[in-house]
Amino acid sequence: MIIRKELTSGQRLSEIGLSERLGVSRTPVHDALRRLSNDGFVLIVPKSGAWVASPSWREVENAYAVRCKLETWAAGIAVHNVTPLFLARLNERILTEDEIFKTRDLENYLEVNTAFHKIIAEASGNSLLEEYIGDVLSKTFIYMVFMERFFDFENNPSLDEHRSILEAYSSRDESMCVCLIERHIMNTLDGLRR
Repeated sequence: MIIRKELTSGQRLSEIGLSERLGVSRTPVHDALRRLSNDGFVLIVPKSGAWVASPSWREVENAYAVRCKLETWAAGIAVHNVTPLFLARLNERILTEDEIFKTRDLENYLEVNTAFHKIIAEASGNSLLEEYIGDVLSKTFIYMVFMERFFDFENNPSLDEHRSILEAYSSRDESMCVCLIERHIMNTLDGLRR
């Protein structure tokens, strides 16, 4: 409901109201709110209640700054670990991303987009870096849900950027991979500003 914008940033969430709306008891709603809080979608204030998260612009900028540093670092390392399987996995995600974009399914789109970036992080061979990138990807994609009108435009600039990144990895051009990843992340942040 948050992803589909049926619940909006800053909206108070009532366990009773949600349980009635969903036709379930309060226990699964309570558990779901806790999980959504852990994921960053909901803010729970003890003895006060739960609200749909409402991230500040500063929080968004900070998350993207961290993401950019971590992903460009991983991108530079990953270029030394390029294999045909790595390239095939990236290409598969690009093809899936293109199909999902056509259906305007934001949840699945974010999932495949995250997978593209995680493949690069995994190729760095640094499991701690991969874990940190996974965490910051989750955070930035949550911000995309709250701040972007993602499917308000006809084409998908991210898809073309992913294709360019794949091409740079195919050429094993380290500086180009790092540059394209950085530009891609900053373009995403700029898209949230609009």
